[in-house]
Amino acid sequence: MTSDQSLSFVPPEVPAKARLLFVEDDDTLAREVVEELSARGFAVSHVSTGQAGLDAAISESYDLMVLDRMLPLLDGLSVIEKLRSQNVQSPVLVLSALSAVDDRVTGLKAGGDDYLTKPFAMDELVARIEALLRRPNDTRATTLRVGPLDMDLIDRTVMREGREIELLPREFRLLEYLMRRPNQVLTRTMLLEDVWNYRFIPQTNLVDVHIGKLRRKVDGPGETPLIHSIRGSGFMLRVAL
Repeated sequence: MTSDQSLSFVPPEVPAKARLLFVEDDDTLAREVVEELSARGFAVSHVSTGQAGLDAAISESYDLMVLDRMLPLLDGLSVIEKLRSQNVQSPVLVLSALSAVDDRVTGLKAGGDDYLTKPFAMDELVARIEALLRRPNDTRATTLRVGPLDMDLIDRTVMREGREIELLPREFRLLEYLMRRPNQVLTRTMLLEDVWNYRFIPQTNLVDVHIGKLRRKVDGPGETPLIHSIRGSGFMLRVAL
């Protein structure tokens, strides 16, 4: 790499005029949030009950849903669970006055994508919405199971048939990428762009080094190898589906 070349990360764009569904039974808060989000360029629909939120999310297509946890007729977590059971995968930001760690974990495990406690700053709400809208669509699940591998995206743990695999953050992200694309050939360019967020692709053995370290952790002695190098192409997580 020459001295005038550099690595840069270009974040994904927030969808233009993103459509949001806001489910909140506090009329005062709802009015403030709708006005603020509308002023920032979002197209916002508001309903005040869990059942109305469920019906709207099923019948319409929204880029994101902001959902109060405590709602009349149907609570927020039940709404999320019903949506996920019907394969509605739009990201959900949960709002709640419950701030304990267990409450946040419960909200995420129900299928929520983020959790913001009340009271909150409007700038933080907007920042979290924008972050969720930038997230690739294939990151909604909170657990992954591929072949003998189980990954918990909340607890950040990986198990292989009862054996815990301790991974560094980059290794975890790399394995997650592989697990979301089993039995597919993944090139070094794909991995550098999607795992390392490199726009300029340097001449480097960075991917090979990390794949080697990951393989030694995932494929233990006596275990069927899962991570394979494909000559001239890249790498593959090969599993029986």
